[in-house]
Amino acid sequence: MTMLIVLDLALLSISLLNTGIMVVGLQGILLGLFVISSHASALSLRLVIIASVGIAIKGFVFPLLLRRAVKEAGIQREIRPFVGASLSLLIGVAMLLAALWIGSKISINGIIDVPLAVPASFMTMFTGLFLVIARKTALTQCIGYIVFENGIYAFGVAAVGQTPLLVELGLLLDAFVGVFVMGIAIYHINHEFDSMDATKLSSLKG
Repeated sequence: MTMLIVLDLALLSISLLNTGIMVVGLQGILLGLFVISSHASALSLRLVIIASVGIAIKGFVFPLLLRRAVKEAGIQREIRPFVGASLSLLIGVAMLLAALWIGSKISINGIIDVPLAVPASFMTMFTGLFLVIARKTALTQCIGYIVFENGIYAFGVAAVGQTPLLVELGLLLDAFVGVFVMGIAIYHINHEFDSMDATKLSSLKG
């Protein structure tokens, strides 16, 4: 889970969209492998299905859709974010400390014995929310949505033994639909304004 935190901090300092997409894909693959490794002693077909579907969607399908959006929009980096990279990293450190504090206070029955599992999950959720709020480019906000869902997924892995398969797959389906809808929105924003700057949507008021 340490690697998940490192990837979160990397996302806060990255301005190149394709690099951010690659990091999100790595997160998806890492989470799928985490499902298998954390339950290696009691591995079942159900867990293998959850991990495989997660890796396929988060590690490959989402990055493919996002790269296509970047290519069609012709924009390679984040445009004038509300919060710069240096300040974002400082805020990231503060979010990590908050996640560690929350992890020390939360006790869940049946949680897997993996160090930093809960703090890493909350750090990932915080990172996703921060990217949605602090970035202007619609595609980066979409990345933030995926990262936030990754955090929820990572937290759910701790209780996967008690969570029905359909619920886990339902979360993945919700994320897929969300990214698909946001992809459509990104296309229309870029087509209307010749830009992926989501703040331009305010011009539609009135």
